[in-house]
Amino acid sequence: MSGHSKWATTKHRKGAQDAKRSKLFSKLSRIVTVAAKTGGDPKPENNASLAAAIAKAKSYSLPKDKIDTAIKKAFGGGDSANYEDVTYEGYGSGGVAIYVEALTDNRNRTAADVRAAFTRAGGSLGATGSVAFQFERKGEVVVEKTAAPDEEELLLAVMEAGGDDLEDTGEDWVVVTAPAEVMNVKTALEAAGVEVKGAELTMRATTPVEVMPETVKKVLRLIDNLEDSDDVQEVFHNMAMTDEVAAALEED
Repeated sequence: MSGHSKWATTKHRKGAQDAKRSKLFSKLSRIVTVAAKTGGDPKPENNASLAAAIAKAKSYSLPKDKIDTAIKKAFGGGDSANYEDVTYEGYGSGGVAIYVEALTDNRNRTAADVRAAFTRAGGSLGATGSVAFQFERKGEVVVEKTAAPDEEELLLAVMEAGGDDLEDTGEDWVVVTAPAEVMNVKTALEAAGVEVKGAELTMRATTPVEVMPETVKKVLRLIDNLEDSDDVQEVFHNMAMTDEVAAALEED
């Protein structure tokens, strides 16, 4: 089993985000607050969206006290902002499709930030639907190889847990799931004794495109520009994970 994983292509992104830990934690806290509020329950066992948000936050080492504070904000704990999900679509260098997810309490501000980011990096912001058809929503459960059982045993556990696919990204195994099943699969794997590193929903490219290393670096600059916005939560692309791309990612 193999394929294109967000975790494989954005490992360097997490490293870059770690250098901006305060901004990263702020974004993760916002995700937890919104998930708690929209799910209507502060208990993750009764709120699937909150459970997924907490799992993602923990995978990026958001401290428990910050998670608890974020949940409290959803129920009158000091955050009166009303956030909404917005998406933006466009193209970067080399025709690479870019799909942006944001949480905002001011659409005009966020749209201006995203438009400026595309412009600075030589990209172009498109209309709704211009690139969305090149992606599909999936769940990903990440298992660190050093703590995982052997491949055959893990594959059996994945099948029994209801996972769709198992991918080797080098340092990790990535279990691909249907969007609605990501937390069920995570829970089932943990119950089977598999140590899970993280779990989240993602947008996976259905038709990855191969690009030159110089194009990769231009696209990464665009992604960096987009992630500078406090409102932008996730940026997805459809660059294929070739050896050349991997080398460019490591250099960045």
